Amino acid sequence: MKNYTEYQDKTVLVTGGAGCVGSNLSRKIAELGAEKVIILDNMSSAYEWNIPQKENIEFIKGDILDDRVLKRVFKSDPDYVFHLAAHFANQNSVDNPEKDLMVNGIGILKVLQYAQLIGVDRFVYSSSGCGVYGLDSKMPFKEHDISISLHTPYQVTKLLGELYTNYFNNLYEMPIVNARFFNVFGPGEVPGKYRNVIPNFFYWSMTNQALPITGDGSETRDWTYVEDIVSGLIAMGIEEEAIGEAINLGSSKDHKVIDMANKVNSLTGNPEGIAYIPRRDWDAKTKLLSSIEKAKDILGYKPSINFDDGLEKTYQWFSYNWDNIEESAEFDY
Repeated sequence: MKNYTEYQDKTVLVTGGAGCVGSNLSRKIAELGAEKVIILDNMSSAYEWNIPQKENIEFIKGDILDDRVLKRVFKSDPDYVFHLAAHFANQNSVDNPEKDLMVNGIGILKVLQYAQLIGVDRFVYSSSGCGVYGLDSKMPFKEHDISISLHTPYQVTKLLGELYTNYFNNLYEMPIVNARFFNVFGPGEVPGKYRNVIPNFFYWSMTNQALPITGDGSETRDWTYVEDIVSGLIAMGIEEEAIGEAINLGSSKDHKVIDMANKVNSLTGNPEGIAYIPRRDWDAKTKLLSSIEKAKDILGYKPSINFDDGLEKTYQWFSYNWDNIEESAEFDY
């Protein structure tokens, strides 16, 4: 990653900054010399033990739907806003579609309004490459080939967020960038009912449970290590050519779910193996793969952590933080 001096002595707001991407992003920006990094998170799916502890990081517990909280954080006049707060993710949105719309729709609209009032230097929005591309999109997914035939409220509201950021760019000339994440994994993501498959698999494997695969295991995903996602986001905050663009952040490599599960079991020494269960009704995309040519051209983006190394680093984080993870993980059995 370039040593971006542009963040030195700046104030940066990271909504959803206590989550996996947010905590790693906040730590990196703090290390780049920001005067202050403000983490705003309602802790609905995050934990204070996971927040980076640095002198130039300030944590504010609050909700992006609360105007009093937004007035407080924007009173600090942030130069950059990274909007990662979201109602996550697909199954959660199917179970709670109204809450999904409130957080991912009204929430981003409120944050954009406050950002526009103070005139931020850059607004970077975390969209979803796994969400805005559909069955009618060609792989590897390129940024122009989005779909309006989607399968979950989360996918709908992630696309809605992009439409709002584009609107603020078009009407107010707000310098926005839409970051389309692909299957992020790595240190910082605590397992739970609505969390991603890799942290959940590590949790179940470390507690000697069979890993449940929905489908036959031949399904593929474009898993991308969180440090690579952070590198892309930091570049999006600075590169002028990125303004007004949607840009994929992925690994551009696909891996089978069954191979990932076997690697997790091998790392942890789990003897229980695999359990196959029916695919969820909304889970229509059996394969995901990003094109990252645009990110390479505009951002100089180059994923540097291969998948196996990323899994090992994630397992190391799980092992080091196991007591906190075991206490925090929430599942319905």
